[in-house]
Amino acid sequence: MPLTPDDVDRFVAARPRLEAIAYRLLGSAAEAEDAVQETFLRWQATDADRIEVPEAWLTKVLTNLCLNQLTSARARRETYVGEWLPEPLLAGDPMLGPADTAEQRESVSYAVLTLMERLSPNERAVYVLREAFDYPHREIAEILDLTESASQQLLHRAKQHVADGKTRTEIDAAAARRIVEEFLAAAVSGHTAPLVRLLTADSLAIGDGGGKVPARAKAFEGAVAVAKFLRGLFKPAEAKRAIIGGSPEVYASTANGDPAVVAVLDGRVVGIMCLQVSLDGIAAFRNQVNPDKLVRATAHWATADHGKPLLHAF
Repeated sequence: MPLTPDDVDRFVAARPRLEAIAYRLLGSAAEAEDAVQETFLRWQATDADRIEVPEAWLTKVLTNLCLNQLTSARARRETYVGEWLPEPLLAGDPMLGPADTAEQRESVSYAVLTLMERLSPNERAVYVLREAFDYPHREIAEILDLTESASQQLLHRAKQHVADGKTRTEIDAAAARRIVEEFLAAAVSGHTAPLVRLLTADSLAIGDGGGKVPARAKAFEGAVAVAKFLRGLFKPAEAKRAIIGGSPEVYASTANGDPAVVAVLDGRVVGIMCLQVSLDGIAAFRNQVNPDKLVRATAHWATADHGKPLLHAF
């Protein structure tokens, strides 16, 4: 049966939540959009009048599509060139979803999205549905065809895996900007010591270029090694300008709720460096420069008020 206007309205109302769930499950805005579109096609093909709770039906279909995607994604990432990092979303992007509670904000942070790659597909689904969207275990069990006790056990394991590598401190937008400004001042100083003072002893730096843009695939670890890498990264060089196509403007922003350095060239976002901040300093730098993972950020950047650049890189 064709969808009625009311059926379409139900899906449109559910779409923001579905997109936010899919993004957390997949770590990719592009793949999340595809999963939501496939959910709509299945909604279009069903008899909506026979579905008692459309929201539950849509969530179940979407989640299982994402689980299938995660299973195939694991195989693809084994052949991915370099390190695979999630697609960052800039402040104000509706796909970031709800941010009313600490659990919701944490579940979409760049550090936690990266850590969730350690989880099995079911662990990830339970973690996202419970922590970010407050689904009761009874409903999660129905969505995943599990028992309630199995859902609870999966959440327990997921939280342990995520907590093992989590050293994140929540900060507001003003504090995030101050951190980025202080970091950039140290990075362009030409000296290692100012950077070392900002970092935790076990800090790391890693990048994702997807084989299309040079990026550090193996992490630099330790404050001194990371500081040396960052000092070199921001050192002017003609070779860098040739790779990027010019000298990008560098802005302070937030991505996935964390401080971020955003590099923009001719209106196109060419890099987003996400800073993971702990009580002891900056614990990690994760740099996304794969152009395929910056398309949505570029579109969002064009509509946002981002102020003046702090400097020109390279």
